[in-house]
Amino acid sequence: MARANGKVILFGEHAVVYGVPAIAAGVDRGVNATAARADQATLAIGARHVAPDDGSDLGRAYSALLSAVDAPPMSTHVESRLPAGCGLGASAAIGVATARAVLDAMTEQDGTATEPPERLTRVLAAANAWECVFHGNPSGIDAAAAALGGTILYSREDGARSLHLRRALTLAVAIAGPPAATREMVAGVANLRARRPEIVDKALEGIHAIVRNAQLFLRDGDLPSLGQLMDLNHMLLSGLFLSTEEIEHACGLARKAGALGSKLTGAGGGGAVVALVRDPQPVIHAWRGAGFECFATTVTPGCDPDRGEHDP
Repeated sequence: MARANGKVILFGEHAVVYGVPAIAAGVDRGVNATAARADQATLAIGARHVAPDDGSDLGRAYSALLSAVDAPPMSTHVESRLPAGCGLGASAAIGVATARAVLDAMTEQDGTATEPPERLTRVLAAANAWECVFHGNPSGIDAAAAALGGTILYSREDGARSLHLRRALTLAVAIAGPPAATREMVAGVANLRARRPEIVDKALEGIHAIVRNAQLFLRDGDLPSLGQLMDLNHMLLSGLFLSTEEIEHACGLARKAGALGSKLTGAGGGGAVVALVRDPQPVIHAWRGAGFECFATTVTPGCDPDRGEHDP
């Protein structure tokens, strides 16, 4: 069985589209997939079944993925524990897990714990082909986080590299309202930049400085300073019209309940909020009291996050 992680972006979403590095962390909710050679290509995600030629975006994405690895017809089954379109990387995780399952079936072997660089390159290429169908021009950070797990620094120019954490990160994640389409939110920032480049470019500069400082604080284990940077990153994203009333409410509840910092994560316009916490229980309690679906996860130093979700 092949697996991929969900993710949260701690710093740098949207700016990563314009070449600014971003920092992402894997979460322990993820996607499992299995594949086998078949007479006709089919993909099942939960109760939904598609084929490459059925005219759906999902079918076209599956076709693009199979073509990217030059695969024969495959019957693939996917189980996801990630809500779709909420900023947790569900689409990329499905693409990565599906690519791994297809490659396993092609080589008639299960994937190993350590993925060789040449196979990882093929997985990421297939996942990018998958993502392009849904998002048009994906930055690549979701697929990299889904494939690598742990905490990564990602840029379009340099790709992904793992970051060492001096201290574990305890995160609380909430779904703050209906999700927006990533493609639309990215286009919204692009349109704003075309009209008011000085506003967007100043925000990008600020986010770049935040990412540089965040790397130092992660290395030193300075959690309070990381939390302050999360709040500042959120303020800059809000200035790009990416937040919503629900996101602001969720962030405010988290901070009032003791979070060190809180921000939207992903495309914005709805979807997920992430909070850095010492103890997740007060934040989880506050969010549940407000009707938000939420969970807690821990990212440990130098480890893949696949350790089992906890739910205070």
